[in-house]
Amino acid sequence: MLIQSEKIKNDYTCLWLARCYIMNRKARLAWELYLKMETSGESFSLLQLIANDGYKMGQFYYAFDVLERLDPNPEYWEGKRGACVGVFQQIIAGHEPRETLCETSSKSCATPVTRRWNTSSVS
Repeated sequence: MLIQSEKIKNDYTCLWLARCYIMNRKARLAWELYLKMETSGESFSLLQLIANDGYKMGQFYYAFDVLERLDPNPEYWEGKRGACVGVFQQIIAGHEPRETLCETSSKSCATPVTRRWNTSSVS
């Protein structure tokens, strides 16, 4: 992001930019915005936006995992589990590389079934 002004970066402009990225199937750019932010109320809001909007758009990033670690809210755990299942579905459909499952299973939400599938299925 080329914005230099801290006021603009910390304003809700960043949230809208992230939402635009997600709605245009560029959730990785929204995730990168979050990674560049310092820990604050705005970064937590951005993380929630990435988790929820990304989930709606079928772009499953690690946002629910981070949210669940920051706040062990049962809703975040459910979102994390749903995102893991979504990634698994995308892999089976050929929309995500198989290696994504290894990343997802390291987030401690994959079931033994997905772990067995990952080790036994042929690419």
